[in-house]
Amino acid sequence: QVQLVESGGGLVLPGGSLRLSCTASGSIGSINIMAWYRQAPGKQREWVASFTPGGSTGYADSVKGRFTISGHNANNTVYLQMNSLKSEDTAVYYCNVKASVSVWQRDYWGKGTLVTVSS
Repeated sequence: QVQLVESGGGLVLPGGSLRLSCTASGSIGSINIMAWYRQAPGKQREWVASFTPGGSTGYADSVKGRFTISGHNANNTVYLQMNSLKSEDTAVYYCNVKASVSVWQRDYWGKGTLVTVSS
């Protein structure tokens, strides 16, 4: 059974930093993309950043220059370093892994970790 376990959320002041981590375990297959999404209260889930095992990264415009995604391929772990946090970054952050299992494409999600940016 595949599990994605996120950690690192919490309460932080505007301008502060947090580092999220997500580790995938189980028979996950061959990972193609590891990503972070977020969902703010009353809003739809949105893509934040992506990381591929080859080292390619991508960012939503709203976080570009403030957030950094990185990964540790051997441990199936992805990180999200969040700096210069704003109140609008408040959301539940979800880890997502897209993987190939035999001929099938799988999409795995973590349960989420809450980030609250408030004074």
